[in-house]
Amino acid sequence: MPEPDVLFNKDHYDFQKGEVILIDKPLEWTSFDVVNKLRYQIKIKKIGHAGTLDPLATGLLILCTGKMTKQIERFQAEEKEYTGTLVLGKTTPSIDLETDFDSETSFDHLSEGDLNQALSNFQGVIQQVPPIYSAVKVDGERLYKKARKGKEVTIKAREVSIHSFELKRITFPEIDFKIICSKGTYIRSLVRDFGKELGVGAYLKSLRRTRNGNFSVEDAYQIDDFVQIIKKEAS
Repeated sequence: MPEPDVLFNKDHYDFQKGEVILIDKPLEWTSFDVVNKLRYQIKIKKIGHAGTLDPLATGLLILCTGKMTKQIERFQAEEKEYTGTLVLGKTTPSIDLETDFDSETSFDHLSEGDLNQALSNFQGVIQQVPPIYSAVKVDGERLYKKARKGKEVTIKAREVSIHSFELKRITFPEIDFKIICSKGTYIRSLVRDFGKELGVGAYLKSLRRTRNGNFSVEDAYQIDDFVQIIKKEAS
């Protein structure tokens, strides 16, 4: 676990000097929404987050202020853990519920054995193509902006490491999972490729980041609670 003085302490802190703040990002907030909210409340310019979460994902978001922003790259490079639910037999362009369904395929022929066999292809070092609806830049423009304009774009595959991909609950068509992976892994891409491997497609229904390195979401603040702490200390 991180050293006690690394984390925000409501009894003694110095945002200008540098703090690490753990927030449980709410559903439909962007990671930048959280940064901007705290920038306004703390009244500090030097603040950033260590690893973007999609708006439809929840969970652990690490924020750094002051001199601790120098640690952002280190935190981003650490192992990540996620839990979530994927749904077989339907797809969307964004691979989640941000966009409408664009295909539907029967999954009635699939068994748990088929799932486990497909799972074996998503362990260890793999090549992964980021989703078209993502913040990756191609030719200086975010992919999601290109997608919304209907632009055709070639996206290069990248190497990522899947340390663990477990199926926790199988209730066709829904599957709960737990994934431990390297920096740069797109869970939506894993879901998309898992659905392709099964021949029926899939989309991500929900996603939650539960761990980043030694930081756990169990130690994170709800953003409204954190804001109240700041206001109390400032009064």
